[in-house]
Amino acid sequence: MERTIRLVLAALLLVGAPALAGNGGASADLAIHAGGTTEEDAGKPAKLVGPDARLQLVVTSRPAGTPAADVTSTAHYSVAPEGVVKLHPNGRVTPIKDGAATITAVSGDSKAEVQVTVERFSNPTPINFPNQVVPIFTKFGCNSGGCHGKSGGQNGFRLSLLGFEPTEDYEYLVKESLGRRVFPAAPEHSLLLLKSIAAIPHGGGEKLKKDSGDYRLLVRWITQAMPYGRPEDPTLSSISVFPKNRVLKPDGQQQLKIFAHYSDGTAEDITHTARYEPNDKSMAEVDEAGRVKMMGQPGSVAVMVRYQDRVGVFQALVPLGVEVKNLPPAKNYVDEVVFARLKELGLPPSEVCDDQTFLRRVTLDLTGRLPSPDAARKFATDAGADKRDRVIDLLLSSEAYADFFANKWSAILRNRRDKETYQGGNFAFHQWVRSSIAQNKPYDQFVKEILTASGEISRNPAVAWYRQVTKDIEQTEDVAQLFLGVRIQCAHCHHHPYEKWSRQDYYGMTAFFSRVGRKEGLAPDEQRIFHNRGMAQALNPKTNVAVKPTGLGEKISDLTADDDPRLALAEWMARKDNPFFAKALVNRYWKHFFNRGIVDPEDDMRETNPPSNRELLETLARKFSEGGFNLKELARAIARSNTYQLSALPNQWNSSDRQSFSRYYPRRLPAEVLLDAIDQANGTTTTFTGLPVGIRATQIPDHGGVSSYFLTVFGRPAGASACECERTGDASLAQSLHLLNSQDIHGKMSSGVAKEMAADMKRTDAEKITDLYFRAFSRAPRAEELKVAGGHVEKAQAKDKQAAYEDIVWALINTKEFLFNH
Repeated sequence: MERTIRLVLAALLLVGAPALAGNGGASADLAIHAGGTTEEDAGKPAKLVGPDARLQLVVTSRPAGTPAADVTSTAHYSVAPEGVVKLHPNGRVTPIKDGAATITAVSGDSKAEVQVTVERFSNPTPINFPNQVVPIFTKFGCNSGGCHGKSGGQNGFRLSLLGFEPTEDYEYLVKESLGRRVFPAAPEHSLLLLKSIAAIPHGGGEKLKKDSGDYRLLVRWITQAMPYGRPEDPTLSSISVFPKNRVLKPDGQQQLKIFAHYSDGTAEDITHTARYEPNDKSMAEVDEAGRVKMMGQPGSVAVMVRYQDRVGVFQALVPLGVEVKNLPPAKNYVDEVVFARLKELGLPPSEVCDDQTFLRRVTLDLTGRLPSPDAARKFATDAGADKRDRVIDLLLSSEAYADFFANKWSAILRNRRDKETYQGGNFAFHQWVRSSIAQNKPYDQFVKEILTASGEISRNPAVAWYRQVTKDIEQTEDVAQLFLGVRIQCAHCHHHPYEKWSRQDYYGMTAFFSRVGRKEGLAPDEQRIFHNRGMAQALNPKTNVAVKPTGLGEKISDLTADDDPRLALAEWMARKDNPFFAKALVNRYWKHFFNRGIVDPEDDMRETNPPSNRELLETLARKFSEGGFNLKELARAIARSNTYQLSALPNQWNSSDRQSFSRYYPRRLPAEVLLDAIDQANGTTTTFTGLPVGIRATQIPDHGGVSSYFLTVFGRPAGASACECERTGDASLAQSLHLLNSQDIHGKMSSGVAKEMAADMKRTDAEKITDLYFRAFSRAPRAEELKVAGGHVEKAQAKDKQAAYEDIVWALINTKEFLFNH
């Protein structure tokens, strides 16, 4: 009896399921979005206001136990009653007359319904130029930097970049050139429209179709005598994107839906007017209607959506779908987060690399040095289970670690010698940076001492930073990019095209440096930096109004004239809830070890360039700030992880992976590291003019003071900016020729270890060749390698033994195994 009751109840529930779904009487596994951009808005009625309104439907299939799937382009649609709205392919809806109708979408055995209302079709409101016309120029790229949006315009016609200054655009379009671009008496004969449809020659080609909605809107705007808009018209507050996230198949697709939200509380579907741009075009493409199509690669991809000066983001996770088994053990929180993502992606990682590969990799990444042959041999015979952790600790406590990371920071802190009189200050600053790294100074303190530096370099070397960044705008841009991971330069002149930052935000940051005073110092070309209470506040040049010091996205700082704003800046940056500071540093260090940031480029962190693994970035940042901003502990956690210790050799699934860290990504040795490595392999040294004999390339104190063709041709940065992109890792013909033929390289081989080996009668040729392999690769030669190299030496006459060993050294340093960290 009890079993019978349960079966009856189950049957009733199944019968009633569609009605209980809350989706306009639809099946529980099909949802239609028309009037909103949240998951809960399924079935919400939608409204089209005016003849130019457009509506995009998004239809989602949600069978139980499976991910949501977009069926917008494959669903079958019907409308009742007919004649109120028109249904277009892929779920686009346009009005025909005032009234209400019900749209039904059917996919398989499921259906969903939504009610649509049309208002003011016959009595539309006047068109608003900023809200409706300017976005059309943005959508078709007319106001981009490569067209009419560049500083001088194009062919006599200028628009503001991406429409950020609509009042200026209106002047250019309607009043400039005697108004010849628009013709209210015969709107369709306006120069603006004739060029847009390519009826007369246009350098940009055809932009509009004559029967398109955008074309008809422009015709109606000109017919209405080109109104700009009324003062009481609503302004854009934000845009919302639906869906925000989806899990898609490698060949899947997703229709997006975008709403603009205005200051009066109204919302408008702008899907077909917004502009779309994927952050990785090898993974996804987007058409003008907002349909995203995946390109077959697994991973994470984001699509930036722009409308006026607002941006939104859609992010897709694309699993490969392979069952991930036999993962390496998770050694710490890094592995836990990365391996969880690999399971989610169905992307099996490569195996953990062998001991000799690990030793060479970690020694290069932590010290910029090759392991010594003795260290490599000792590590190979060490049977301890913790030997990798022990070598990491040893490297982090070494002098070479401080040298290497001082070289890194010296470049991005612009420790550059523009004059010979700068040498003393540059050397002092480099020594201060190196000492800070050697003693493991907390990162927040390190940054604070730079930003708030006062006095002269001789007493406070951190003041040297202010010698290179002399203007408040340079200080603003360097601090934002270097310490916050935000490229705010664009907001100097106009609203940031990819972010929410305005000129007001830019000058709010600039105000932190508006009272940096300067006086002549005691030494030549030196200055004394101090807090000048009498200096005027920063001005926003657009409004000519004073701006108070304001952190990005923060409330205005309430400071008196006696308060040094730089102290407030440093305190805000180091706060635990600062959304930028810790993330920027851990992302920068992650790229140092993996050749790719979690956000890449590493100093371009913004909403429209989201992290490939958000949880990883947030976990690293949280651990870093909670641990007292300990740089060595961060490096230790990364180096100890099995994620870092994965092989660079791809397996059958992860060869195309560039963002999920399923393997180690090889990279060419930096210029200084490569030069030192060549010296190590040869047993030679390089002499740098003006520096002590024996100093290594990674120990050079400043940039611009040493002339080295090798370092220049292999991409050593000039220290002219805070961007690590100054360092180039691209291969070139000049590099190859230098390694193959230069007198410098041949001189090192003829005077180095090859000469010693030719004279050494105690060891066999096999032992000497093995030593060369340990010097170059931190491993013994394989049997075939030993046979080939040994045969080459054996064939040489006694007087040619040195040349034979030189040949072997030359061959080794020209291999990818030597030139790359792998």
